[in-house]
This record gives sequence, C-alpha cells and structure tokens, in this order.
Amino acid sequence: METLDNWDQGLGRAVPRARGFSRRAGWGCAAIVLTLAFAIPAQAQSFRQGVSAFHRQDYLTASRIFIPLAERGNAAAQSYLGLLFETGRGVPQSYTEAAMWYRRAAEQGESRAQYSLGLLYDRGQGVPQDIVEASKWLNLSTAAAPPPAREARARIRDAVTTKMTRGEIAQARLRALEWAPSREH
Repeated sequence: METLDNWDQGLGRAVPRARGFSRRAGWGCAAIVLTLAFAIPAQAQSFRQGVSAFHRQDYLTASRIFIPLAERGNAAAQSYLGLLFETGRGVPQSYTEAAMWYRRAAEQGESRAQYSLGLLYDRGQGVPQDIVEASKWLNLSTAAAPPPAREARARIRDAVTTKMTRGEIAQARLRALEWAPSREH
C-alpha cells in the first residue's frame, strides 16, 4: 500500500521563468513576458505550495490551499484533499468527504484517487461496500499507475479479486472498459 510519503510521486512541474531579456524588447514585451511567466503558473505555484505544506506536515495550510483548487476542478488537489479527509489531517476526518473528493478526481482519470476510491469501496468506508466498483477503480488505477506504483497496486487489485465470483470479475472489467475520463468545468 502506498504511504503518505510516496503518495504524490511525479507531481513536480517546471515553472517557466523570464530570462535573457534585452532592453530593445521594450516595456510592452516585458509586460507580456512577465504575465506569461508569473500569471499562468499561479495555480501550479499554489498547488506546489500545498504539496510543500503537506510534506512539512502542515496539513491545515495544505487543506486551505487545496480546497479552492479542488473546488475549481484540479484533480491532483482533489486527490490530496481526499487523503486529508480520509486521514483527518488538517480537516475533520470524514470518509464520506474523502470519497466525494476521490470520486471527482477519479472521474477525471487521476490514478491515485482511483486507487483510494477503490479501497474505500472495498472497505465500505464513506460509500456502500461494493466489491465490483472497488475492482473497477483498482483496475483503472493499476493500468494508469507509474511503474514504481504499478506492482503494489496490482497486488492490492488481485487481493480484492480473490473475494469475487467470476461474474463479478467480468462485471468489474466491463465497467472499467466502458469508463472514460471526464474533465470538470
């Protein structure tokens, strides 16, 4: 099972910087470059600040950063927010809230959220226990997982599958095949 320490692998993003600027470019060009360099990555910068707060174990600050991003449809922020609600860090512990945020991110194709939502369905935490729905989300998560996480997720998925009938396995696979990501907003 993935831990809080490696849960957010691969979230780093490059931030464009304005450099190599000549005086001949003029102030108009300077304003455009600065706008592109600083205004566009504002949401990414804010997200990075949330991740940084999370790693410092400043969960209250992380939740305050992630909530507005998640509400605007940022799938990675929704995943983090789901984790915060699931564990009760920085927010009141609530499996129902965790499931809601995980679902919003999972529907957008966020594989960590798909994994976590699958586990909630397997345990019946915040959602009705549903082994077929658990298997669907775990199948999707495993298929989309980065290589370091794929093997661990496959073991969990396979463990859930051992509790299922052939018909349930077929139904879960069909649901996973029929699923397609949908972006919010």
